Amino acid sequence: MKVTFPHMGNTYIVAKALLDDAGVDYIIPPYNNKRALEIGTKIAPEMACLPLKINLGNYIQAYEKGADTILTTGGRGPCRFGYYCEMSREILNDNGFNMDVITLEVPQDGFTELLKRIRKVAGSLNAFKILKIIKNTTIVAKRVDELERLTYKIRPREIRKGSTDKIYNEFQKKVRDVKGSSQILKLVEVTKSRLLRLEIDKDYKPLRVGIVGEIYTTIDPFSNFYIESILGNMGIEVDRTNTVSGWIIEHMLKAIVPFKKDIRYKEAAKPYLGTMIGGHAQETVGNTVLYAKGGYDGVVQIYPLTCMPEIVAESILPAIERDYNIPILTLIIDEMTGEAGYLTRIEAFVDLLKRRRERAEIEQNFALSGN
Repeated sequence: MKVTFPHMGNTYIVAKALLDDAGVDYIIPPYNNKRALEIGTKIAPEMACLPLKINLGNYIQAYEKGADTILTTGGRGPCRFGYYCEMSREILNDNGFNMDVITLEVPQDGFTELLKRIRKVAGSLNAFKILKIIKNTTIVAKRVDELERLTYKIRPREIRKGSTDKIYNEFQKKVRDVKGSSQILKLVEVTKSRLLRLEIDKDYKPLRVGIVGEIYTTIDPFSNFYIESILGNMGIEVDRTNTVSGWIIEHMLKAIVPFKKDIRYKEAAKPYLGTMIGGHAQETVGNTVLYAKGGYDGVVQIYPLTCMPEIVAESILPAIERDYNIPILTLIIDEMTGEAGYLTRIEAFVDLLKRRRERAEIEQNFALSGN
């Protein structure tokens, strides 16, 4: 058995930690790329959303390198993501790629069934060993997300432009060569130290932009044209609510262990969307409100074409924009999205935010002068 898995931002690091610790042979697909998208677009249903198309490309590129088993996560609620494991299996088989698909989710049968699925990949590991692997994998996910958030802080403040990207890109390459969760965590700490040693402008106060939307297109840099890096290098500090560790902890582990979930976004969304309608729609609405209340200068919503939950969220966002006087930009992604037009919209949005800040500063100075 040679296992592979789909890319979604840094999930390959988490998957690597899990499989290394379990002693499983695996193949990491090439980073998301145009060829993967072209392969998936060719064999996926036309109206399937972008994540499925890229995932199919990931699987086939890994299959070409010898992979025969796919490890992926599942989803609950009214979102097509929950069908992807079965759809992928059928589409791949129909096109001559005989691959088994194992879904890591908390099924209706509970934790026992989840252990059974993990054992299908990891062999005869006992429950204690599996729990330890899950714990270490979760820690890796949290530390990698923390490292990514650190880049959000440093990138707009760095004196030597491009330094953050250089260090972070080196980390993403080096992590493929280390083994196991312990070595990955050591590399995270080394990278964190390198980032903290960068010279920054401590007096600079960047504009702040929150990123919300469908989880795949907000997390995966290839899908969103590296928006976090683009904004950071334009002097914007970003924050993203969707994270790999958040998915693991809030949607998987807390479905097993009765810990209190983080429901701040639900409370914030109540006046606009009081119930879960699938995907991350309620989180998009609620977190937009939280960003507005937190003094952010703007919000960017990103989602793949045909994503119904995010279409509903998009229809609600103008009310939040009006009520909280916060600019919101919606970016819809599919395989036909052109990078030039996409970047033009981002640049125009940033110009808008800068003009708003300048106007606010002029008005504040005018008020303080007593005129």
